[in-house]
Amino acid sequence: MGRDVPALVFTREDRRRYRIKMQECLDAFAQMLREARFESERPQVGLEIELNLVDDAAEPAMRNSDVLEAISDPAWSTELGRFNLEINVPPRRLTAGGPDSWESEIRAALNHAEERARTVGAHLLMVGILPTLRQENIDEDALSENPRYRLLNDQIFAARGEDLRIEIDGTDRLRTYADTITPEAACTSTQFHLQVSPEEFAGYWNAAQAIAGVQVALAANSPFLFGKELWHETRIPLFEQATDTRPEEIKVQGVRPRVWFGERWITSVFDLFEENLRYFPALLPLCDEQDPAETLDRGDIPELSELTLHNGTIYRWNRPVYAVAHDRPHIRVENRVLPAGPTVADTLANGAFYYGLTRALVEEDRPVWSRMSFAAAEDNLHAAARHGIDAMLYWPGMGEVPVPELVLRRLLPLAHRGLEHSGMDAAWREPLLGVIEQRCVTARNGAVWQKEMFHHAAGTTHAGRHEALRRMTQVYIDYMHLNAPVHTWPVD
Repeated sequence: MGRDVPALVFTREDRRRYRIKMQECLDAFAQMLREARFESERPQVGLEIELNLVDDAAEPAMRNSDVLEAISDPAWSTELGRFNLEINVPPRRLTAGGPDSWESEIRAALNHAEERARTVGAHLLMVGILPTLRQENIDEDALSENPRYRLLNDQIFAARGEDLRIEIDGTDRLRTYADTITPEAACTSTQFHLQVSPEEFAGYWNAAQAIAGVQVALAANSPFLFGKELWHETRIPLFEQATDTRPEEIKVQGVRPRVWFGERWITSVFDLFEENLRYFPALLPLCDEQDPAETLDRGDIPELSELTLHNGTIYRWNRPVYAVAHDRPHIRVENRVLPAGPTVADTLANGAFYYGLTRALVEEDRPVWSRMSFAAAEDNLHAAARHGIDAMLYWPGMGEVPVPELVLRRLLPLAHRGLEHSGMDAAWREPLLGVIEQRCVTARNGAVWQKEMFHHAAGTTHAGRHEALRRMTQVYIDYMHLNAPVHTWPVD
């Protein structure tokens, strides 16, 4: 949903034309799949990181336009909330440049952005949900200035016809209503991209779905929302509820939610784009002038604008992406389940685990998705979001098993194998996957540290709840800049 759109009102004719154009795009996409027109010889990986902006007191800073102007780099863009920014790290081959090159590139970009943000009184923070965010910070004024966000907000509430209800039970209970989609802005994530061939896409998407729960359990980093201690990865239920276009009567009829895990393993990338058209009405029915069939007939590559815009308003935890780069089309899996942070070191460890494990699972003779129900994979995601690294998850051949045991005994060796098959030697793999190993050995991740540090601050200083969260966030920022993996962070 990064595309700029104008502020306008849609007519019935707009929606009819858009439906026709989406079908034309889908037909063109099917033709391209049949004719093998996709770039797949030099696959790349990519990374997007969403960040929060805070002031000197670690409170939300509604300054993204000012910070973006100060950074002055096209890799950076706004996000839904005025206290959010996003960086798109340039794509690369997984093993390009040596062990430290990607980390150095990301840290240099973030450090430069932090220096520039300071000139306008703001700081960057990588965390799943900003702990100091209050409900009064989330109103219509918190929407970013780009018209696409207000337009999306209006379309979602027009579809719902009523306010959003947000209801999450954790250590504390949250019950509230919202009259805008800005609670979604509280969810800041890390998104890993993996370019694959059309023939391999289904396997990689299925593998990503199968391990989504494990990923979240290992990397949970969002235990607080509006001052309440909720799930270890509260982003998951919050995002599911904050963009829901369905009133209660529609939910009970079985209509699919727009934040969607899915409902079945797939056999082709076409399955997902076809489901988009079959199940989801358009939120932003904007038609492009390009005729995809005519474009193909003259030997050019269509942008499939309507298909991709619609796909950008359906929030799968693993999303299919079609894109054209350097006049060559490609497809990729966008892995969206993980929170931002806590550090660049943790982020790259999460990426190494994801890229290595998915490759190893795809190469197995008997794929995990042939031995595991789709419902079990979805149950794993929600169990992991609720309980984090303490969750019990299902895995074929092991049954219900603690996350550290599952990772150490079964999945970490597979991740090593997958990275090795990708050309990453042991000296490169060991430090990255060693972070994952130590998280399991210590049973510590970002959510565990935040919870412990909050209770420590509340207990030793007798500060109020918000003040304890603010102090915890200030310490978090200090450790984030040190770039030591979160399992090593002390609580003091």
